[in-house]
Amino acid sequence: MSHIVILGGGYGGLTLVNELLEENLPSEVRIFLVDRMPFQGLKTEYYALAAGTSSDLDIRVTYPSHTQLEIVYGEITGFSEETKTVAFANRDPLPYDTLVLALGCTDNYHGIPGADEYSCSIQTLSATRRTYQMLNDARPYGQVSIIGGGLSGVEVAAELRESRPDLNIRIIDRGPSVLSGFPGKLQHFVASWFLEHQVEMLSHITTNSLGQGVIHTTDADILSDVTVWTAGIQPVEIIQRLTYAKDKQGRLVVNEFHELPEAPNVFVIGDCSSQPYSPSAQLAQAQGKQVAHVIRARLHGKEPRLPRIRLRGTLGSLGKKSGFGIMGSTPIMGRVPRILKSGVLWKSRRHFG
Repeated sequence: MSHIVILGGGYGGLTLVNELLEENLPSEVRIFLVDRMPFQGLKTEYYALAAGTSSDLDIRVTYPSHTQLEIVYGEITGFSEETKTVAFANRDPLPYDTLVLALGCTDNYHGIPGADEYSCSIQTLSATRRTYQMLNDARPYGQVSIIGGGLSGVEVAAELRESRPDLNIRIIDRGPSVLSGFPGKLQHFVASWFLEHQVEMLSHITTNSLGQGVIHTTDADILSDVTVWTAGIQPVEIIQRLTYAKDKQGRLVVNEFHELPEAPNVFVIGDCSSQPYSPSAQLAQAQGKQVAHVIRARLHGKEPRLPRIRLRGTLGSLGKKSGFGIMGSTPIMGRVPRILKSGVLWKSRRHFG
């Protein structure tokens, strides 16, 4: 019996499961997908759940059913390469022959005091549910502050503007503009949309600490009824505790097969994996497909060969009717990228890669 254990049922983990099940696996192979929840939450859509424009049910994807697949629910506490087992807080250890770490990321608060306690998050489904309640319980004409003007912060602000036109919404960023990592043309387009829709943008702001109802910055205190944190991510705590080689962002260094060089048959995909690309759902899915190829090849005694990962681009939404993105090196803006993003969501819900 060969046990393939996949930790995390997000974009990378679920893609890997589906890819493996599409092939005729040897009968002795069993796949164990480990997650806290009985479905995948589409993390790229958490901004819409937080804003109240999508329901919880809208962003769920059911896990497949197969005789060689077992879904394991539990809180992972670690794994042992020596005993080849995964440890849990509330159940017996699970043995593995092949292990895949696809555990995703958590907020990076950069050591800022009070950030964890006094801001809300969209990094997990449960955290996003709490954020939804806080945002939608906010008093009329209350102040919402979003710390971080990257893709997630922009999407939350725009979606919330459509959901709660009464609220005062601001984005606070330490950089010179929203989407500072994107081409200037896109930055200008998004900034213009925010100006038109009365979303305040504060740039070159250094956040020093957070308190109840207040953001302490280098220049002044900023009052805030609800503060949403979208100012950076890092690998989850389990990955942080591992002593394998990591990059400057704390992501695990892997070889050309997405495998830990120090631990054969332990693979890493998604936000925990050191890659020459920014973390994204698309990257995690591409890695999931490649690791499936490696596992299949090795099960049949063959040497795997992997092409270089090529990503299609990045898409972002400005509410339900406008958006922006980069396809190749070409910026796109307006209705078309929003339609494209809706198409990507449609495919994700139906297990299409």
